[in-house]
Amino acid sequence: MDLKALLQLLILMSVVRVAHFSKSSSKGRYMASVFSDLTSEEMTSVRTFLMDQEQLNLVPIRSHFGKNAIFMMELNLPKKRSVLNFLDNNGPKPQREAKVVIFFGDRAQPNVTEYIVGPLPHPYYYRPVTSKRNKPIRFESRPMTYMEYEKIQKHLMEFTKELNHILLETSGFSFYNCSSRCLSFTDIAPRGLNSGERRSWLILQKYVEGFFLHPIGVEILLNHRSLNPKEWMIEKIWYNGQYFDSVKELVHKYEKNELSKIQLSDDSQDPYSTFMPRGEFKIKTDIHGPKICEPQGKRYRVLGNYVEYTGWSFAYRVRPSAGLQIFDIQYNNERIAYEVSIQEAIAFYSGSTPAGMQTKYIDSGWGMGTVHYELAKGIDCPEEATYQDLYNYYDTDKPLRYKNALCIFEQPTGVPLRRHFDSTYNGGYSFYAGVENQVLVVRTTSTVYNYDYIWDFLFYQNGVIEVKVSATGYIHATFFTPDGLQFGNRVQSDVLGNLHTHLINYKVDLDIAGTENSFETIDLKYENITNPWSPDHFIVQSRMDRVPISSERQAAFRFGSHVPRYLMFVNPNKKNKWGHQKSYRIQYNSHAHSVLPRMWAEEKGISWSRYSLAVTRHRESEQSSSSIFIQCDPWDPNVYFENFIRNNQDIVNKDLVAWVTVGFLHIPHAEDIPNTSTPGNAVGFLLRPFNFFDEDPSVASRDTVIVRPTDKNFTKVNIQRWTPEVIGQCVSNKPFSYNGTYFSD
Repeated sequence: MDLKALLQLLILMSVVRVAHFSKSSSKGRYMASVFSDLTSEEMTSVRTFLMDQEQLNLVPIRSHFGKNAIFMMELNLPKKRSVLNFLDNNGPKPQREAKVVIFFGDRAQPNVTEYIVGPLPHPYYYRPVTSKRNKPIRFESRPMTYMEYEKIQKHLMEFTKELNHILLETSGFSFYNCSSRCLSFTDIAPRGLNSGERRSWLILQKYVEGFFLHPIGVEILLNHRSLNPKEWMIEKIWYNGQYFDSVKELVHKYEKNELSKIQLSDDSQDPYSTFMPRGEFKIKTDIHGPKICEPQGKRYRVLGNYVEYTGWSFAYRVRPSAGLQIFDIQYNNERIAYEVSIQEAIAFYSGSTPAGMQTKYIDSGWGMGTVHYELAKGIDCPEEATYQDLYNYYDTDKPLRYKNALCIFEQPTGVPLRRHFDSTYNGGYSFYAGVENQVLVVRTTSTVYNYDYIWDFLFYQNGVIEVKVSATGYIHATFFTPDGLQFGNRVQSDVLGNLHTHLINYKVDLDIAGTENSFETIDLKYENITNPWSPDHFIVQSRMDRVPISSERQAAFRFGSHVPRYLMFVNPNKKNKWGHQKSYRIQYNSHAHSVLPRMWAEEKGISWSRYSLAVTRHRESEQSSSSIFIQCDPWDPNVYFENFIRNNQDIVNKDLVAWVTVGFLHIPHAEDIPNTSTPGNAVGFLLRPFNFFDEDPSVASRDTVIVRPTDKNFTKVNIQRWTPEVIGQCVSNKPFSYNGTYFSD
């Protein structure tokens, strides 16, 4: 064959290979669309259809309070069995439906009802969601809305008129008739002490940059349960460590000098809570640091909500209540997990002020999956990342577009994936070999009021998945009083950083080479045996202690109990080349602990937090461990996770789901001013192959370099590499830009 013919053959093979890849990717995109979020057009279609239903009597939520209104809509995930039939057996594609939350305030018995609406994109039916609980969702358990906050703001202005001189003398700020020196507030949840209440403690703060760190020593308990705001009332006031039953009582005692008064310094011009740089390093940082670049383009593909990278393929969506979900995770076309997703994040606090001791934040109740604002290029994600817009319908009358709210990128870890230097132990070497460790990252953020969570799903070339959350943002702070020091640290003159525990719950629906999986643990036991080659001696060594787990209750590991080091999900019916059952293991990076005693008041709403790990049978009725309604009613939760394991079903050779809880204790300190930093505040877990493959699958990586000496004096070497030698320019020529808005189109 001549050179010309050879070149033509090579070109033809390349075209065929590209065409095959393109066809495969296009099919993957089509398959992944079964998980894709509602489009803006679908949301608008659902809203139009429901608003036309006269019996619902719906009004816009952004201009009415206490009426019937659409609060939220999201994709209603089809049943897993139907999806797998579509993905694996060329079955029919499940029809798209929306799940819609409607507040019915304009009824004799106000309630919240969830509906399934479909088919999309042109709906013609709706039906209420049924649950085993068989109880309506209390109206008082609904999340807060823009209109309710607006009315609270107006009532605070009215209620505090009589207090105005006290607020001004205390802080120099006020609600009433203020201009640039206004007060703000932070509302605390849960809202009361019993189911059916709606009473919120409000921390008054100076409205300056980073107002979370500027409490003025006044906290107000507002009862806003009534749907008629004229009936709202202040039930308690806390001022500098003292409680008062009314505004009138506080004013009277203040003017009679019968209380301990406070007068705060004016730090509004140069607040300590700003991001503005101050101070100097020994080495200046006024030039750019290292950047991530892609000298020859991207090595991953994003088609809609479908992603391919090395051996990986998966789909993603962002659920409004909880956030990022990854579906149909495959490596070399073999499924590892059906779903890995964020379920809930909580932060439970302690303190000496009423707000400090009452704060038990359950973040899905604040729309944790909707507060994903624009990611700053080069800071939140690399400049060269792939950025995706997200659409939400949450406390709005039209879909909102959050620009560049999700990013996908490949990055070097700075640590080799694998390496070896083969020394001759005589000044030379036989070879050096190493593999660069590049990893694909899917990232979103959630700014839940003061806190910022950075959510990462990382895909390594060796078949490992890392799931991680990093916490940053402003601490939740209260006014400093001396008795507060047992609940945190003084971080400014009048500011206490309150101790709290973060817990994050994930759903991990592993399908290890199929849906028929079992769960077992491996730990080590010492054995003392006679030395076979010296019978007068003994050998003590460790051996593997495998424990098959047969029931859900056995597979629920409480915080504080012993957790074996290897937590194994195995397919008893599939083996690798070496005769081992195909398996994946969960490995923790966490120092979490429980936040409340079992069955203590609000703990019932977060019963998943009893367990670092719980393994259950997959059930369609157990889609999520939490709910947006639990924040305002944890005492009678509409989702009670303990019921997931109470029936204690068999988990041998079944479709299994792992519920993984990670977290950390945070005792704020001086270095949390102005913000909490991410180093040391990241937790998560890894999914690691354990005999799933026949060898490390990263042997397919062309990120490998091998160096071999070619003479005995090591003056010449043979370098083998599978990526080009010349990598080109590595600096972006685009200036930094940022918009940050999230409006409807």
